[in-house]
Amino acid sequence: MSKSLSMLFTLVNKSNILGQIRYYASSALPQLSSEKYGIKRKHFSPLQQEDINYFKSIFKEGQVLTEESEVLPFNIDWIKNCRGQSKLILKPKSTEEVSKILAYCNEKRLAVCPQGGNTGLVGGSVPVFDEIVVNLALMNKINTLDELSGALVCEAGCILETLDDYVRERGLIMPIDLGAKGSCHIGGNVSTNAGGLRLLRYGNLHGCVMGVEAVKADGTIIDCLRTLKKDNTGYHLKHLFIGSEGTLGVVTKVAISCPSLPKAVSLGFFGLKSFENVLQLYKSAKSSLGEILSAFEMADNCAIKSTVENLKIPNPISDYPFYVLVETHGSDENHDNEKLTRFLSKEMESGLIIDGTITSEPAKMKNIWHLRESIAGAGLLDGYVFKYDVSIPLTNYYDIVLSLRKKLGDKVRNVYGYGHIGDGNIHINVTVPQYSKEIYSLLEPYIFEQVAKLNGSISAEHGVGFRKPQFIHYSKDASALQLMRELKRTMDPNGILNPYKVLPDV
Repeated sequence: MSKSLSMLFTLVNKSNILGQIRYYASSALPQLSSEKYGIKRKHFSPLQQEDINYFKSIFKEGQVLTEESEVLPFNIDWIKNCRGQSKLILKPKSTEEVSKILAYCNEKRLAVCPQGGNTGLVGGSVPVFDEIVVNLALMNKINTLDELSGALVCEAGCILETLDDYVRERGLIMPIDLGAKGSCHIGGNVSTNAGGLRLLRYGNLHGCVMGVEAVKADGTIIDCLRTLKKDNTGYHLKHLFIGSEGTLGVVTKVAISCPSLPKAVSLGFFGLKSFENVLQLYKSAKSSLGEILSAFEMADNCAIKSTVENLKIPNPISDYPFYVLVETHGSDENHDNEKLTRFLSKEMESGLIIDGTITSEPAKMKNIWHLRESIAGAGLLDGYVFKYDVSIPLTNYYDIVLSLRKKLGDKVRNVYGYGHIGDGNIHINVTVPQYSKEIYSLLEPYIFEQVAKLNGSISAEHGVGFRKPQFIHYSKDASALQLMRELKRTMDPNGILNPYKVLPDV
């Protein structure tokens, strides 16, 4: 194995997604994003040796990376779709150090790419050209936790799973849960307004984040780090940074509200014969399970089969056209199990559920969740995966998968859908042996046109990033885009923060 690929293996080995490890370890490097998508470099200053010398003068050893083998992993996103050309990685340890970096880069007109755990799917966390990567992995301190109110304050580089483990020991949980929780950073979660598996119960980050600290392009530190649930004093500035994907400022600290740890958690995994039955089951679950319903996930047969066949993860029930995963969070295990068991019995009698299993055992629940969470990584073993993350009204939720199968036919290996029924977010994967411009042209803008016809969103939880700026007009009208551009010019007049991302060129 080459030295560069060996480093990639080491990097992704921490992510808990087996598919990533195998894919990185066995595949060639992706094409440069600028060449693959025909992007022209903007008029930023080129990095000079004097710039590198400056950063080496203010940072300690290990915080400034310039060797090609060291820099390479930070230039590539985990699905190997995008690859940048950065020659400098900076790893600040404090907000003040982030401020120094941005102040210098703004003065010198050096472009910057903020980066967290680099688990995104739209190329937002890797450079396109030679932007300086500011990776926040060393900013991983937990500052405070108010166990009474549940307010957690931490640095942006904290890994989501680490935070969840920390608050669980104190009777709380993180309000967000993602398949990439073992490697994603809370700062990246906030910057992309990540959704996750339990948005149905705990809401999105716009509601969970109590405050942020962020650094503007000119190095100014913006302190909106409050831990109040109610603060009606003027503009809610924290929301400018939530979901802005590092284009308006770099989030350095987060205050987030953590719910109480549920005393009882149960999980049901069911097989169904049609998507119409999935929708009917969701309606029934909301009525029967009510306040304890925390997640309602759907995956079609091809999605589950990819994890079973590619990753050798066992399926606890037989082969069915559709699968539904129902999770409950409550305070009384006997009561909750009784409700879930009654729900299963009722819907098996009605014919909505063909087969199913219910468990409250942590090991069994972990295995079932692993089957669902590994879908994203499993597809990578089929070759190249075109991934889409959209929101669609529930009545039309699965139609786009059927439409794509008809449109693409035998030109692709597979088309499958899975996602969060509770918030209308479906993930669509199209697998092919290798990247194909022909397939790309058949998929885009077709998918986004179909979503727009239904008044859906072209991005539900993964952001716009590098992959979707030219399609954002399908979800935002001209007046909204103009206001976004005005905000960008006000907060980052030189455009150094995460260029080529979110906003399309005029």
